[in-house]
Amino acid sequence: MTESTARDLFKAAYENRYTWDSNFPGYSANVQIKQGDEVYNGKICINRDLSVDVEGMEDETVKESVYTQLRDIVTHRKRSQFEQAHGKNEFTLGESDESGATEILVKGDSMGSNYKIRGTEICQVSRVMGRMAFVIDTQESLDTGNGYVSSRYDVVFRNPQTNEITRTMKFKDTFEPVGDYHIMTNEAIETYENGTRMTTEFSFSNVKLLEPATV
Repeated sequence: MTESTARDLFKAAYENRYTWDSNFPGYSANVQIKQGDEVYNGKICINRDLSVDVEGMEDETVKESVYTQLRDIVTHRKRSQFEQAHGKNEFTLGESDESGATEILVKGDSMGSNYKIRGTEICQVSRVMGRMAFVIDTQESLDTGNGYVSSRYDVVFRNPQTNEITRTMKFKDTFEPVGDYHIMTNEAIETYENGTRMTTEFSFSNVKLLEPATV
């Protein structure tokens, strides 16, 4: 009973995430990155096949960070069936916390993931990957009308051997409807590491859906 309840709870929340449908045409945009006092500009494109292009940036490190961020966007918006992603995993219910979130413990996940569910939203993801462990806590989410998307969340990285916190990141994401799709137009990140605070902001403007390919 617990296995089926835990699976059903997690499946309902997993399928409630906002993802792009099979008609998603891709989009292009201008991007500006502010990192501390430095400002960089370029152009980006997420293609219909969900591949990513970044142009107009000479700084390879910044270009790579934009590319990584776009790949993260694709990972979260890409639609995949529950059975395909989690069909082989076993789920059990854990404790409920004071906020009403229920722990979902997973057995068989290659990334050592556990979750917390609040209502029909995944509000916490916990993973241990080799020498890195992290917990993502969602503070706020946006209801798009076609599923939810996390709009404010914190990530705490730890050394799994010592449990020492190595880095903390706070994200605030803004989404706007463009045509039939919700697209991220801004992401502000505060990073705390080794006693220093760094701010990074990605701003996307002139967002345009790509024209469907003509046969």
